[in-house]
Amino acid sequence: MAPPHPKALVLPRGALLPTSTPMAKRSLYQRLRSTAQVRLALFVLGVLLILISPIVGVLPGPGFLILFPIGLMLCLQNSAWAKRIYVRFKRRHPRYAAWTDRVMRRTSAARRRERDALAKGARETPEIRANAD
Repeated sequence: MAPPHPKALVLPRGALLPTSTPMAKRSLYQRLRSTAQVRLALFVLGVLLILISPIVGVLPGPGFLILFPIGLMLCLQNSAWAKRIYVRFKRRHPRYAAWTDRVMRRTSAARRRERDALAKGARETPEIRANAD
């Protein structure tokens, strides 16, 4: 075994540097999604759920409302092509896109709603002041 470099910092086993923090573990889902075959399988599963959802929608119960967003979520998470189409859809139909974002609980949609609420509050402030005078 070679001796350590004279300027190298030698720490006891298991010791951490003061500025370092332990890395967060990725979830099992994130680790599995790192392979192309699993992403393709999840995308195909999402497409199947989307295709099955209208059939299940005829049956009593909330089947469509559960299967469609799950299938859409799987497709969007695992396909760049599906994301591009979804972004195009969102630009053309912002009203429907806001609904789908809300149903899928997308964090980008939550940030957008907060930003719009702040902008709306800032716009209303001068009107309220003008009406108060």
